Amino acid sequence: MNYKVKLADGTTQLIEITTGHFKNWKVWIVNINGKAAMLYKLGTEWMQRNEDFLDSRTLRTIGEFIDTIISPSTDTISLA
Repeated sequence: MNYKVKLADGTTQLIEITTGHFKNWKVWIVNINGKAAMLYKLGTEWMQRNEDFLDSRTLRTIGEFIDTIISPSTDTISLA
């Protein structure tokens, strides 16, 4: 699915988030400007592959957004 997200550098980007499996982990593939990052959750912390490019703030923001997709609540989350 496509989402509009305000990134750490202040720009708004259209990103695509899809799910998949890597080995026995559930992963989320995030496409930004033609680059893909593979995210996964370890406990309560969102991680990415070593070779991926997201800075920690962007990673955390996208991870929190994915959390709202996985288990929606009545609270809203700011992507800014």
